[in-house]
Amino acid sequence: MPRVKRALADNCTYHVLNRGNAKQTVFNTLSDYRAFRRLMQTAKERWPVRTLAYCLMPNHFHLVVQPELGEELSNFMQWLMTSHVRRHHQRRGTSGHVWQGRYKSFRIECDSHLLVVMRYVERNPVRAGLAASAIDWPWSSHKERLGQASPVVIDACPIQLPVDWAGYVNEPLSEAELGSLRQSVNRQSPYGTAQWQSKVCAKYGLESTLRPRGRPRKMREM
Repeated sequence: MPRVKRALADNCTYHVLNRGNAKQTVFNTLSDYRAFRRLMQTAKERWPVRTLAYCLMPNHFHLVVQPELGEELSNFMQWLMTSHVRRHHQRRGTSGHVWQGRYKSFRIECDSHLLVVMRYVERNPVRAGLAASAIDWPWSSHKERLGQASPVVIDACPIQLPVDWAGYVNEPLSEAELGSLRQSVNRQSPYGTAQWQSKVCAKYGLESTLRPRGRPRKMREM
C-alpha cells in the first residue's frame, strides 16, 4: 500500500500516533514512560512544535501537536522516534524494530473537532480499561490540563475549552464521533467537516484517504 502524503502546513494541528511493532509493549516500566516524556520536552526545545494533548499507553502513544512550520513536525518526530529507539535498545541490549513503522498523522480542523480529538486522546486509558477516570492515568496531558500537575509538556489550547474539561473528557464519545475518528486514524484522512476535508484533500492530494477501500462494486445490468 503506498504511503499517505503528509499534509504539512504552518500553524496547523495534527493527531500523531504510533504503535509498538507487532503490537508489542513498548513502555514496560515507570522509567520508560518518564524517559519518553523527557524526550518530548527536549524535542519541543529543539523545534517550535506546540503540544495540545498527549497520552502514552503500554504499546502506543497519541500526540496532538501544532508546529509553527509544517516541515518541523517531521524533524520533531524523527528526532523523538530515533532518540527513543536508541535509548530502548541501550537499556535492554536489544536491536531491531521497536515501532511498527513510520508514525501516522492527520490534520485536524481547529474547531470543535479539535476538542473531540483531545478528548479521545486523554480518554484513551479509560476506553482501554486501564483507568476508571482520565485523571487516574499519570501518563497523559489530562492532569496538566486541569492544573493538577506541573505543565511539563502541554501548551495553551488555541480554542476555548469546555468549562468542565474533566467531565467533558470522561464522557464517552458517540458512535458517530468514534467512527469518523477511527477512519482518520486508519486512513490518515483529515478530521473535520466534510467541506473542510474535501478542501484539504484536494490541496494536498489526499482524496484516496476518503474513498472506501477495495475495488468499486460493479453495476448490475438492468
